[in-house]
Amino acid sequence: MRPQDIVVLLAIISIQRKEWNSGNNLKFLNSTQNKDLAELLKISTAEISASIYRSSFSGLIDVNLSKHVFRQSLLEFLKFGLKYVFPVQPGSLVRGIPTAHSAEPLKSKLSFQEEVVWEHPEGKVRGQAIVPLYHTVPVVAEKNELFYELLALTDSLRIGGAREKELACIELEKRFFQ
Repeated sequence: MRPQDIVVLLAIISIQRKEWNSGNNLKFLNSTQNKDLAELLKISTAEISASIYRSSFSGLIDVNLSKHVFRQSLLEFLKFGLKYVFPVQPGSLVRGIPTAHSAEPLKSKLSFQEEVVWEHPEGKVRGQAIVPLYHTVPVVAEKNELFYELLALTDSLRIGGAREKELACIELEKRFFQ
């Protein structure tokens, strides 16, 4: 697995929940075609194909069922394996886009003095930088609320303490299965 595989799987969940760019008449609104995913995520089509293959091999997606993500399996991987496979440490203070406990839905449930952000020149928050799962995440995450929440919750599992991780798991479960 590679970090972008998680980004692709979370994007597919957002699309299949029919919440990607709702209200816009985009041709790929409900599409999980590789070329459409590549356009949405600003990842090459070849990398999308490789990502889908790796996720299929790992048992996280069934490519024969319209890219059906095995959400329970993905949730288990995120809960128990993500922090070991794709660890992250807060870096220097930068301007960026809030993530982890600094973004909703955890921001309203927890109180932290320090912010955690993905570095981005157009970001409005100053905080400790963490490396996103894929370099295009700060650009594409803000285009879809559910996708952004899923990525921020995933970052909470990578960086958070026990309380943040517990709340992130609860919130991910809600978004995966409602």
